[in-house]
Amino acid sequence: MQLKIRLFGITKDIIGQTWTSVDIPEQAKVQDLLQNLKNTYPGLTKLHSVLVAVNDEYAKPDVTLNPNDEIALIPPVSGG
Repeated sequence: MQLKIRLFGITKDIIGQTWTSVDIPEQAKVQDLLQNLKNTYPGLTKLHSVLVAVNDEYAKPDVTLNPNDEIALIPPVSGG
């Protein structure tokens, strides 16, 4: 299945666009998506943490993805 992923902050800078698409097997989980993205964009492995939101809610690594899910990659936030 193909998933469309919205990117924010440094993830957008690393990948070089605000959206990306990923082909991933049916019944893939959030952890599979993250691994796929890190393999495709090695710069993502430098981040201490990246959260994934599925349908506007933070998703744990074992959540199964569906073709029509709205997915966002949320980078770590810092400030002071």
